[in-house]
Amino acid sequence: MLLSDARVQQKYEVKQIQGEELVRIMEMGLTPGSVCEVIRRAPMGYPIEIKIRGYLLSLRKKETDAVEVSPI
Repeated sequence: MLLSDARVQQKYEVKQIQGEELVRIMEMGLTPGSVCEVIRRAPMGYPIEIKIRGYLLSLRKKETDAVEVSPI
C-alpha cells in the first residue's frame, strides 16, 4: 500500500521508497523500518501531515506516491 492511500490516525511501517524522490524523502527521516502516523489531510487531499520520529512533516502527493507502507 502507498502512503498516499493511508488513513488518518493510523500507524504505518515504512517498507520501501522508490523513484526520484528517494534521497529527499530519506533525508526527511522516512527510512525503511521507521514508523509513521498520518495526522491529517488538507481539504483537497494534499498535502498529508504525518508524525515521524517525534516531529510533524507535510508531504506532497508525489512524495507519498513513492513511499510503500504497511499498517501496524
